[in-house]
Amino acid sequence: MDLRGLTTMTDFFVVCSADSDVQIRAIAAAVDEGMQKKGAAAWHKESGSSSWVLLDFVDVVVHIFHTNTRTFYNLEKLWGDAKIRRVTDAPARKTPARGAARVPRAKAKTTTRKKARA
Repeated sequence: MDLRGLTTMTDFFVVCSADSDVQIRAIAAAVDEGMQKKGAAAWHKESGSSSWVLLDFVDVVVHIFHTNTRTFYNLEKLWGDAKIRRVTDAPARKTPARGAARVPRAKAKTTTRKKARA
């Protein structure tokens, strides 16, 4: 969420959610580690609840919510004037179990479509 021009507390919120407390902690640790590798240590970390972790990097504040908690707080609605860029994960690929027979996949057809002009 781009908050520039809407508040002076930060420029951006990054908001994500997970389905368990373990996932929330893992995401927070990965974000923190990744930012440290880039030379940006968190100015403030808050995890007063197992369903919400906040990492404050001054210009960017990362909110990691449990899915239900994110719905409850609904930051996207609260900051409704902010420009929002949504990013989603691609579904994880399932790998066959060890020793399982592999079924050959049919080759996908490639088609080309012309772009419609507006």
